[in-house]
Amino acid sequence: MFREMRRAKQKMTNEECIKILENASSGTLALSGDEGYPYAVPISFVYSNGKIYFHSAKTGHKTDAIKNCPLASFCVIAQDEVQPSEFTTHYKSVIVFGKAKIIEDENEIINPIKILSDKYCCDFKDMTDAKINQYKGKFCIIELDIEHMSGKKSKYLMSTE
Repeated sequence: MFREMRRAKQKMTNEECIKILENASSGTLALSGDEGYPYAVPISFVYSNGKIYFHSAKTGHKTDAIKNCPLASFCVIAQDEVQPSEFTTHYKSVIVFGKAKIIEDENEIINPIKILSDKYCCDFKDMTDAKINQYKGKFCIIELDIEHMSGKKSKYLMSTE
């Protein structure tokens, strides 16, 4: 169903991909938007137990797109160092494909939003519950269930790591 990577020698292991997803602070979520146009949006996220979670407003382009078509792609660029004299780039990236689901139930939101808070606001854990309560009912969580994942790194990084 999913294509094999053309440059298989540059393929990263699943463990390397997961490490990137665990450590990256942002990525780009791609959805099928209005009138069939692709809709790609940079977004903060957290990876947990084989799924990726994002927070979102309850209404808007992103949630409308997911309601119309849950198929999604998510891309993280972990390293991007242009090497002008070599006419190349030293890079690492991960692409995920899966189905997105909007979670609005307040009880189901708690765990993913706490995981997101732990990742981005770790120095303010004592304020997490208060902030969640402050915005309760105003946001939803999007869960991306990973069906396929691949990572790739430049030839240079393959030879130096």
